[in-house]
Amino acid sequence: MLLDPRGPRFAAGLTAIVFVLILVTGACWLALAQAVIFAITAVDPRKGPYSLVYRALVAPRLRPPTEREPAEPVRFAQTLGGVFALTATVAYAAGGTAVGIVAAAFGLAAAFLNSAFGLCLGCELYLAARRVTGRPMAARVPVD
Repeated sequence: MLLDPRGPRFAAGLTAIVFVLILVTGACWLALAQAVIFAITAVDPRKGPYSLVYRALVAPRLRPPTEREPAEPVRFAQTLGGVFALTATVAYAAGGTAVGIVAAAFGLAAAFLNSAFGLCLGCELYLAARRVTGRPMAARVPVD
């Protein structure tokens, strides 16, 4: 499965906003909601709520993508994001505000880098692991 790389970047922008709200409010329910979104998207990046918004409202206003990216690195990145969001959820719920802040801040940093600069840390980690294990994979594929 190949994805329009602008979709995950759009999702990262919304995710960054959610992590800012988590940091400002300390709301464990909001961190849990983001963890659920990460879980849905880790299973199928096309089925995530932010992806549905992107395809319905944003993509029709853009030119077709000139390249696509494989879904596997995005799934891995969403799983890592889910770990940060779930850690923040548990920490805030248990009164471990400092741990919740650190977990949400890491999630915010990763989402911001992807949204603003197109640097998906989780994707890069996935691709690096593939190179180390002798199974390299292209990060992007040109559209025919």
